[in-house]
Amino acid sequence: MSKPKKEITILKPQIPKNLGSLDIANNPIKDEDFFTMGIISGCYIDEQRAEKVIFENIVFENVVFTDSYFENIELTDVKFINCDLSNIDFRGAIVHRVEFVDCKIIGASFIDGTFRNVLFNNCNLNYTNFRFSDLKQVEFSQCLLNSSDFQNSKFVKVEFLENNMKQIQLSGVKLKDIDFTTCDIEGIGVRVEDLQGAIITSTQAIVFAGLLGLKIKE
Repeated sequence: MSKPKKEITILKPQIPKNLGSLDIANNPIKDEDFFTMGIISGCYIDEQRAEKVIFENIVFENVVFTDSYFENIELTDVKFINCDLSNIDFRGAIVHRVEFVDCKIIGASFIDGTFRNVLFNNCNLNYTNFRFSDLKQVEFSQCLLNSSDFQNSKFVKVEFLENNMKQIQLSGVKLKDIDFTTCDIEGIGVRVEDLQGAIITSTQAIVFAGLLGLKIKE
């Protein structure tokens, strides 16, 4: 099977080479703290509560976040590599030129987030909540998105490539030009009026037939 062609271009994080190590794990993170130009690696960030924290030009690698809450966080030119952000609370996040690669993000909250030029590659995003978010120039590639929730979000140039998206919730999302042809969308939750212009395979059309009250006879 040929590799699916990418239809959109995602701007990569602008991160300088030869960054030094940055230690934030051993000190409380406070509201409006600003962190820049560093690599944060091989640590646990536990039980942190802060709002409007800013990370710029940062690489997180092999970092585990546990029981942490960062409302209205700003992430600009950031990479997360092999990190565990399961159940993180990033509601209201502003995420710009950010890559999540080989990350575990199960059950995280990105409610009311703003995403621009963001890549999720080979990540586990099962049960993650993106409700009411604004996504533009965002790619999900080879991810698990089972039972994730994008209800009432806005999509502009959002791409799904080879994802498992069973039981994903997309009600209230306008899906014009969104291509699902390389993904498993069994049990998708969506409104009929939002499907206009979505791109699907003939097999996937059967999934949506039930929404239209159709009965398919072989």
